[in-house]
Amino acid sequence: MTADQLFQIVNPIALLGWIVLAAGIVFKKPTWRDVIAGQVFPAGLALVYTSLIVFFWAKAEGGFDSLANVQKLFTYPWAALAGWVHYLAFDLFVGATIARRIMDEGISRLFLIVLLPLTFLFGPIGYFAFHLTRFGFRKVSAA
Repeated sequence: MTADQLFQIVNPIALLGWIVLAAGIVFKKPTWRDVIAGQVFPAGLALVYTSLIVFFWAKAEGGFDSLANVQKLFTYPWAALAGWVHYLAFDLFVGATIARRIMDEGISRLFLIVLLPLTFLFGPIGYFAFHLTRFGFRKVSAA
């Protein structure tokens, strides 16, 4: 199997995790949201990530000590794939955590229409927007 072939497998798996997350929110199924999308899918992706690191990390040139070395590291397809799977796993985990917290705190699920796509596409921006949403909701609730 090539790195590109594995890439073609993990992307739909991650997307399915996001679909399960959305379905868990829409149908108010906390197990789908918190366990399946928030734990099972990210753990499966973490297993793929771990395997990539174990089998391919030592073969990659570069490192984390300079931007030039990070760029060099990600020119090796297996290391780039590991980095991508890292994003897929963490963004889904963070998205599920955001959904759970929004719903547990009684904030309208409608905010998730913006927060989850932001997290899916631009992880840290979605996470930051989540905190802004919570801060704004607290201010409005206190008024």
